[in-house]
Amino acid sequence: MTKRNQMKLSAYLVGTGMHAASWRLPDALPGASIDIDYYVRLAKTAERGAFDFVFLADSLAINEQSHPNILNRFEPITLIAALAVATSRIGLVATASTSYIEPFNLARLLLSADRISKGRAGWNIVTTRDLSGNTARNFGGERHFELEHRYRRATEFADAVIGLWDSWEDDAFLFDKESGELFDPSKLHRLRHRGEFFAVEGPLNIARSPQGYPLLVQAGNSDAGQRFAARFAEVVFAIKYNFEDARLYYSDFKAKVAEAGRNPDDVYILQGISPVIGATEEEAIAKRKALEALLGDDTILGFLADYFKELDFSGFTPETTAQEAGLDALQAANPDYRKHQPVIARENPTLREIYSLIIGSFSGDHLVGTPEKIADTLEHWFRGGAADGFMLMAPALPEGLDDFVRHVVPILRARGLFREEYEADTLRGHIGLRTPPNRHAASRFAESPAT
Repeated sequence: MTKRNQMKLSAYLVGTGMHAASWRLPDALPGASIDIDYYVRLAKTAERGAFDFVFLADSLAINEQSHPNILNRFEPITLIAALAVATSRIGLVATASTSYIEPFNLARLLLSADRISKGRAGWNIVTTRDLSGNTARNFGGERHFELEHRYRRATEFADAVIGLWDSWEDDAFLFDKESGELFDPSKLHRLRHRGEFFAVEGPLNIARSPQGYPLLVQAGNSDAGQRFAARFAEVVFAIKYNFEDARLYYSDFKAKVAEAGRNPDDVYILQGISPVIGATEEEAIAKRKALEALLGDDTILGFLADYFKELDFSGFTPETTAQEAGLDALQAANPDYRKHQPVIARENPTLREIYSLIIGSFSGDHLVGTPEKIADTLEHWFRGGAADGFMLMAPALPEGLDDFVRHVVPILRARGLFREEYEADTLRGHIGLRTPPNRHAASRFAESPAT
């Protein structure tokens, strides 16, 4: 089986799980989101399942209505550095924004984590959506950048970071004790970037890692976000709630990658999934109902009122439909909510369901059931051209990850859909991507005379 014929698997790690009420479950660990031993346990479980990577999200925009597992949590790059020394094979992807830091700082942080992990780090590139309304004020500003501005800035930012990561050619450091020559000066390169947003001299004071530099991950949904991802991303994280929407997104985005002058086979699309697994269908349904019962009306309506500031939610209940609340019309007008439009237009979900959609814990009927049913769904999406793999966004942790590794992964392996064990040591190796050549070494080789 080639890597292209096997799906990729990753695990989204967020405290006690994606479901906002997961912290209230009887077995949930209080303070899980800031317990390093807990995260080590999760990462080792995913590594035991030979997952490609674990994914650590982040949000600079928080307020009292934010998801319970993001109100009190680790900074992601710090966390993956800690997980790097507690694991040996699994990839570690951290989210970091391009809007509130300088390229040099972030390039150094990420490449340090990549070196610490011996080539297993990845960068989930975000521009930060300001849902709280106060993000800019945490960084000395008054107004958050508009979407198009954010992605223009992000493009220059990513170019600068990648350029800094190529400051040293791979064989630049000599450590020749006899001659006293520490490095070859001809293989040190200053960036000397001057652009619309940044001036970055370089060089970066850290050498490239065993995989060159961190894997680039992106999850943009807007037109600007998809253009950015088509240019830079090596893994794209998407969330579509049915096969047809996922298949359409897959084909459309791969076309955008080709239009950007890249090989679509070099970009992997992972669909986010929130399965609820039970020994029987009835047990899985009961699990989902038990979680939903822990959500108070005030939690749901307070979050949605904060998210959809244009609407007055007084008089609504969690069972009010999108059309009754006027969300169908709002979705059509507001690009920030575009990723939810297909589901809202087609299914007219309740506010309870819309809440689950937004926070990423929505479990459609096709993902609630036995391990065989979950495996059937993933196989259908994978073989049907809707995904190259999946991001497990377990509603409850650690149970959801434990169940998936213990019961679903063996089925996928038996069907030849997933690896039996790791075949590489770096994250790029797991994904099936080559180590990017240092641009200066590649240029030197291209310019050398033929022999």
